[in-house]
Amino acid sequence: MTDQTAAVEAVDLRMRYGFRSGTVLDGCSFRLPAGSISALVGPNGAGKSTLLAIAAGLRRPTGGTVRLLGGVPGENRERVAFVAQNKPLYPQLTVAGTLRLGAELNPGRWDQDAAENIAYGGGAEPKAAVRKLSGGQRTRVALALAFGKRPELMLLDEPMADLDPLARHQLTGALMAQAAEHGTSIVMSSHVVAELESCCDHLLLLSSGRVQLGGTCDEIVEAHSRLTGTGEDFGSHEVVEEQGSGRGRTALVRPDGKPDTGVWDVEQPSLEEIFLAHLRNPAAPALVTGSVAPATSAREAAI
Repeated sequence: MTDQTAAVEAVDLRMRYGFRSGTVLDGCSFRLPAGSISALVGPNGAGKSTLLAIAAGLRRPTGGTVRLLGGVPGENRERVAFVAQNKPLYPQLTVAGTLRLGAELNPGRWDQDAAENIAYGGGAEPKAAVRKLSGGQRTRVALALAFGKRPELMLLDEPMADLDPLARHQLTGALMAQAAEHGTSIVMSSHVVAELESCCDHLLLLSSGRVQLGGTCDEIVEAHSRLTGTGEDFGSHEVVEEQGSGRGRTALVRPDGKPDTGVWDVEQPSLEEIFLAHLRNPAAPALVTGSVAPATSAREAAI
């Protein structure tokens, strides 16, 4: 794998689940660089789980292409770990038996110490049956299989949903250490942007089956400004969302040039503010920066 190889790249990815269910992904295109920790965010039904399942090779898209580590889904299975949202495990196995199964399925790659650190960090006992574990403990065991595999790419669907705040903090630290020490690429979905902002360097916001926002967290924040004042209009600035503010008004904009500080108070919004504004106004123009812009065609993506 070279530095130019994307961890995950999608070009015009589409997914439809039948006439009544409608379209889940509709021309979704992006490129996540290798070695990055990327957040996949969006409202319920935006297509996050579907996108990760397609990338993991568990679903076949209706159209378009997706590539992982330079290959098609399933081609690099030994280099990829996927943890689904429902954390599927064998309920009759013990925790130790589950880790032993992980070792047998991943010969030559398995890191027992890494798996045990994640699995037993929440108080689970080695001889405890998986079916008797709490939701948070089951999540830890599922994640332990992913860490123990020592993959080059982790695909994690809502990995922190069942964890308490301390466990989420510990997992965040483990993910950052995994990326820093082993160069692992990580893509994880979540609804909580504030938790992801401290550990993720790239963000994809899915809305209506497309990428509404895409880029590094810094690029996305720097591309927006919050204007507050009593001016008559916002000039040529592209307005994402406008709200009343006392006797004046406030707007989240993408500046066209430098805002007039004589008319407007200019502040830099947080990533969460930008995320929420785009959720409230899904009709706002999309922003995909060069750092995540994909190849322009399926043919180029395959090269």
